[in-house]
Amino acid sequence: MAAGAGLIVVEILLVHLLKMLAPENAFGAVFVFGVLCISAGWDFRTAIAMSVASTAAYAYVHVVESSESLVPSVLVFLVLALLTNLLVGQSRVRAVESDQRRREADLLADFARILLRRTVTPEMFGEAGRRLTDVLELPAPYAVLGAHDVPLGPGHQRITLRDGTTLTGSLLVPAHLSPADSRRVRRVVPSLEALLAASRERERLHRTTVDLARQQASLRRIATLVALRSDLDEVYRRVAEELADGLDVEHVSLVRYENHEHYTVISARDDDGAHLHPGEVLPLGGHNVCTLVHDSGRPTTIDYREATGPIAQRLAERGFAMGIGVPITVDDTVWGAVVVGVSSTEDPKDDVYERLSDFADLVATAVYNNETRARLTESRARVVAAADQARRVIERDLHDGAQQRIVSLGMDLRAAQASVPNEFGDLRDQLDRSVRTLSLVHSDLQELSRGIHPAILSRGGLAPALKTLARRSPVPTALTTDIPGRLPESVEVAAYYVVAEALTNTAKYAQATEVVISAVARDGTLELTVTDDGAGGADASGGSGLIGLQDRVHAIGGTLTVSSPLGVGTTLEARIPATR
Repeated sequence: MAAGAGLIVVEILLVHLLKMLAPENAFGAVFVFGVLCISAGWDFRTAIAMSVASTAAYAYVHVVESSESLVPSVLVFLVLALLTNLLVGQSRVRAVESDQRRREADLLADFARILLRRTVTPEMFGEAGRRLTDVLELPAPYAVLGAHDVPLGPGHQRITLRDGTTLTGSLLVPAHLSPADSRRVRRVVPSLEALLAASRERERLHRTTVDLARQQASLRRIATLVALRSDLDEVYRRVAEELADGLDVEHVSLVRYENHEHYTVISARDDDGAHLHPGEVLPLGGHNVCTLVHDSGRPTTIDYREATGPIAQRLAERGFAMGIGVPITVDDTVWGAVVVGVSSTEDPKDDVYERLSDFADLVATAVYNNETRARLTESRARVVAAADQARRVIERDLHDGAQQRIVSLGMDLRAAQASVPNEFGDLRDQLDRSVRTLSLVHSDLQELSRGIHPAILSRGGLAPALKTLARRSPVPTALTTDIPGRLPESVEVAAYYVVAEALTNTAKYAQATEVVISAVARDGTLELTVTDDGAGGADASGGSGLIGLQDRVHAIGGTLTVSSPLGVGTTLEARIPATR
């Protein structure tokens, strides 16, 4: 009011000053300025009072100047002042409302940035409640934003925030609000509901994405083991671990069906750790997961409270309520099953069967690959054994047949030569040349016989055979052997041919000055190394005899590696299982 009075005094003085400068003009409109100022900056009641006071000041000035037409002039001024007050007041209210809505929009935008980027926490709810109180200008006990079950404090009323039928949160506001405060609160409620619903959906999608990433990482780890041809027992163990950790279940077991009457536990992961052991053989039959999967070949869920059978009984004693199983199918045959035990009675999630089936498929792939490799190895071993047997037959036939006949023929020729009289010298010389030629033929056949199958290998074993190869090598050769006793025939033959091929290649291509051979049998493995100091550059994939050697070594479960950098030399390393 003091500001209004001051404005009126200033206006009166201004009018008197203007009258002194221009006596013939009327300056009553100056009093509208005060009405405009008070209407723009103060409340409606103050603006009305200012309008009345300005009208009185206008009447005073009008009476001083002239009393004529006082009433009409005052009435017109009062109406204009009130209209001005109303219009300016409405503009002020709308400006205030616009600013309030802008602040609310900024607040909700900040909430959106926070809620859609981070996980909702109680601290975030507390900060949001304080900011709502500031922006909505709420009185004590102020606004509280929290979960749907946040306790209702004294002096509060609850506004439940929903996403359809789902409760997403609660907004606690003072129980007694002015109409303006109530309007502001109601205005932000739909936006808060939408933000909490979006935050809830974001968290759901985030959890789904994280779960999917973990599933894929878990599957990738098992797939890597399968691709690397890891030991099957290691694959089984890792599958059980990945499923137990990924599904957060207390029990996972993998079983293999031996026949229609029994199955074997091949891996088990159990929080107790003392109820199932790999290698344990259990009978099929009864109402349980293993039997149902075996009989149906389909995924199965069973209530352990109604189940029978060894595993079902043990898991029921542990307090498990439900069992889930999926088949491991190899070559269209139910080879085994993956079994999961859970303590919850809730129906499993839709993706549980799919996740179990993914791991079961990887186990099936590992089993199929292993069986295929085993069959291939056995087939190659049979081919190699058949070839070696054929070589032995040819070598024996040459030794017992052609070579013996050549020796006999040579003896006959020598006898004939001895019986020729001295006067037939030319005939004696011709017979002598024939005997020498026959001896060369015998030597060639003997060498051919050794190449087909070395007789010394059959008679003396690998160490003497390697000594013979080293002695006959055109390149100086150093040999070290540590082979206690005889090895399996297939191992000795493979090792012999590895050394023979290496020495042949060295003599033909390596331009080497020395070859070093090492053959050591220990811990059930023959370790064979042939190294030269030649030109290097040997390529096992180039169609040389090394490919055949690799096939022979692989056929008996061994490995053959070739290292041949240019200018350094060549090294062949073979590791062959030597157990009988």
